[in-house]
Amino acid sequence: MSVSIGIIGGSGLYDMAELTDREERRVTTPFGEPSAPYVVGTLGGRRVAFLARHGIGHRLLPSELNFRANIYGFKTLGVEYILSASAVGSLKEEYKPMDLVIPDQFLDRTRGRISTFFGGGLVAHVSFAHPFCAPLSDIAFRSAGQAGATAHKGGTYVCMEGPQFSTLAESKLYRSWGLDIIGMTNLQEAKLAREAEICYTTIALVTDYDCWHPEHDQVTVEMIIANLTQNARTAQQVIAHAVGMLPFERTCECATALKYAIITRPDAVPAETKKTLAPIVAKYIR
Repeated sequence: MSVSIGIIGGSGLYDMAELTDREERRVTTPFGEPSAPYVVGTLGGRRVAFLARHGIGHRLLPSELNFRANIYGFKTLGVEYILSASAVGSLKEEYKPMDLVIPDQFLDRTRGRISTFFGGGLVAHVSFAHPFCAPLSDIAFRSAGQAGATAHKGGTYVCMEGPQFSTLAESKLYRSWGLDIIGMTNLQEAKLAREAEICYTTIALVTDYDCWHPEHDQVTVEMIIANLTQNARTAQQVIAHAVGMLPFERTCECATALKYAIITRPDAVPAETKKTLAPIVAKYIR
């Protein structure tokens, strides 16, 4: 049975009893090693692949994540849908700790992270105006409701570099821009998933109010871990419900993102680059 559904998050996400027939799959990619071995199992009758974003035991900083290897590994497993669960800070009073947000936009505040598979003699420019898969995001939102979570659909995720949390001035600036939540990891995942023609959405778990809130002016790891632990079971339920609604007919832009994006003439692409990117571009460039 092929693995069409990928899930990225903390290792606690696949502690759910409903996940059976588990096995570890180590994947080697041209871009290096993914964060951890993929845990492949059966959930609701569907084969899924889990990846611990920060490695086993949470060993990797956001800036250290090998985003290309992580997404390329999913692609080689046959994944067409990625549900990404991650902790975020809230920039709005109405998005309370323990709420879930399914964002629909990004703002990039990272610096120098590699966020494309292309280069090496092959140029492509994918559309990224709508960075999340709309049908998959709708499934995630409906799943959150079925799990009994307080969920918000839409909003902008600020992806900051980290690993430090925001200064008060930064937090106030993001609020003045009308932004909604802040995290450190999801933007590069979304960009690379789009290039790999994989549907991608984020289930954002609000752990704190960032430092703008008078009662949260000192965001601590203890506070975040406590809320994350409490959120873990909710996230498991949301993912289980979402997996139960997959797959859907992929008529979204994600499924054909590269169709008109590749600029380089096929005969000008170096053979080594064609080989390296074959899982992603082979249907367009032979």
